[in-house]
Amino acid sequence: MSAFEELKENIRSHKGDMVALESLLTAHPALAPENGGDGELEKCLALEAWLKEHGFTDLERYDAPDERVSAKIRPNLIATVKGKSDERTVWVMAHLDVVPTGALSLWNTDPWQVVEKDGRLYGRGVEDNQQGLVSGVFAALSLLEKGITPAYTVKLLFISDEECGSAYGINYLLKEHADLFRKEDFILIPDGGDPKGETIEIAEKNILWMLFHTKGKQCHGSRPDEGKNACLAGSDLALRLHDMENFFGKKNSLFTPDHSTFQPTKREANVDGVNIIPGDDKLCMDARILPCYSLDQVRAEVKKRVAAVEAEYGVQIEVTELQAGESPATPADAPVVKALADAIKSAQGITAKTIGIGGGTVGAGLRVKGYDAVVWSTMDELAHQPNEYCKIENIIKDAETLAALFLQE
Repeated sequence: MSAFEELKENIRSHKGDMVALESLLTAHPALAPENGGDGELEKCLALEAWLKEHGFTDLERYDAPDERVSAKIRPNLIATVKGKSDERTVWVMAHLDVVPTGALSLWNTDPWQVVEKDGRLYGRGVEDNQQGLVSGVFAALSLLEKGITPAYTVKLLFISDEECGSAYGINYLLKEHADLFRKEDFILIPDGGDPKGETIEIAEKNILWMLFHTKGKQCHGSRPDEGKNACLAGSDLALRLHDMENFFGKKNSLFTPDHSTFQPTKREANVDGVNIIPGDDKLCMDARILPCYSLDQVRAEVKKRVAAVEAEYGVQIEVTELQAGESPATPADAPVVKALADAIKSAQGITAKTIGIGGGTVGAGLRVKGYDAVVWSTMDELAHQPNEYCKIENIIKDAETLAALFLQE
């Protein structure tokens, strides 16, 4: 039996243990303070104890200080399996935190208690990002249990704060512990994918979130001539912002959708009565921009359109950036892309293709620092939805693919 067949057999023998680990993790809600939670420490400690019980001996914590949570820290945990060579490290990076459940009435089960049904596990976080976490753990565990040394050192990285900006997770590590990573390392983030596991994400659109606060003059609904309708001005601005999809009109088939998007989203309440002309309006925009355009180009165009609305309606508009990020792409021919594609082919018989996405992952922060990172998994993409689930078979298959990656010379 080949080394890969040994690992594959071992991985499949742990199906019940995979369900048990998913259940353990889900039972420890890891919500950021922004989402009304107390951070990830309890979940991290439960995972750390599980890893020790199952033979992982090389465990390190890199905790980010955060006064907002009771423990005063946000944990980042690394489990290491030494390889034949330290020329590079193969990283499998998953996040510990989850998002809130949303309305419980939309769930068919208790979101904090895993329910197994028809080959699926239901619960908050089971897919995002515990599926990738568990796949990485059991791929590495199979190495330990079978006494097989991987070609290169493997490190499982379990990070905090992915859902709320990564300041206490990967960005903290890149700032305070930059020596952890090297440019030759393979960095895999199993936090996005497709139902077949055939897409390797190598690029993300630039992201820009903005808040537009329009200040006019409130008046009676029958005398709009005596006021300055902030709602009307804000609505016009929303359409002008959306029209930027035509202004920044290039297309790139790597992404879906293949163009830049400028979408008005959140709008705050203004007045309490139908017969009141609003003097105040707050509108948000979520823009996902093709990498061929810089954020400074977008900012300049936004400024022009805001000025035009101010002049037409006699209002003042304050613009606040809520989030902004640019990220280069991992080259399609980067060694990590080729290695992962080869692992997918050898383990699952699937020919993978490279794609870009409009969403954001921790890969962006790594790419900005010059590290080639890829995002891949086999999943139905139920992240943040009620009745979130993952397929047990996907956990197993992805663990097999990771095992194939670990064995590559």
